[in-house]
Amino acid sequence: MEYPELVDAVIGDISRTLRQVDPAQVESLGAALLSAERVFIAGKGRSGLQMRAFAMRLMHLGLQVHVVDEVTTPAIGAGDLLLIGSSSGRTSSLLAYIDTVKATDATLAVLTGNPDSPVTAAADAFIYIPASNFKAGERKGEQSALVMGSLFEHCLGLICDLLIIRLKATLAAAEVEMNARHANLE
Repeated sequence: MEYPELVDAVIGDISRTLRQVDPAQVESLGAALLSAERVFIAGKGRSGLQMRAFAMRLMHLGLQVHVVDEVTTPAIGAGDLLLIGSSSGRTSSLLAYIDTVKATDATLAVLTGNPDSPVTAAADAFIYIPASNFKAGERKGEQSALVMGSLFEHCLGLICDLLIIRLKATLAAAEVEMNARHANLE
């Protein structure tokens, strides 16, 4: 495929996938984020990178947010929310968090490409992103010109950005306030 056709194919893949996401799931997760005392963010690999970027934007909005596995991350507890980003919903290190979340009466939410996964079954809220999960060998969801799990990862980042736009409006947060929270030790 030539470059212009490839651009059209990728944008089409992303657009078709995002249009299949249930808006009620997005609203439900947005409400869960706003009602949490603190938000804990987890993900591995490229999905984890998208989730870390989301954590940064939540902090810019003024939410108390922590990235799991960082040395400064405190203990999760009642009133807190753990949000996992996982295409397969089967990553063993992420599944290990479920028992801790349930034992502490925290809330569990997930952004996933697998609505039938163990983490989705345990979640109090989830957003299903119907992008193929090639790593897990599954062919559920949208097929793509993008390689491996890239369709999920790009859509994950965009869903997170869409959530930020919605939360920003709900909180009536001004960009100047968000920029004031941006890192100044760069």
